[in-house]
Amino acid sequence: MVTIRYFAGARAAAGAAEERLPAVATLDELTGLLAQRHGPRLAAVLAAASFLVDGQSWRDRTRPLPAQAVVDVLPPFAGG
Repeated sequence: MVTIRYFAGARAAAGAAEERLPAVATLDELTGLLAQRHGPRLAAVLAAASFLVDGQSWRDRTRPLPAQAVVDVLPPFAGG
């Protein structure tokens, strides 16, 4: 299982703070599945979001995900 944790605008777009899904191969696969499940509003957030996988910045969306990964979805934040 993969745990997905949503923050800020991602939480609002997903309608939940967290969800668990069966393991997927890559972040690309996961974001596609999430967009399909939650619709175009979350898809737009995912396209601009940054991701942490098990606390590590994860930029390569084609890299294999660990089977029990915790994925944090971090939309762009304003301010500084």
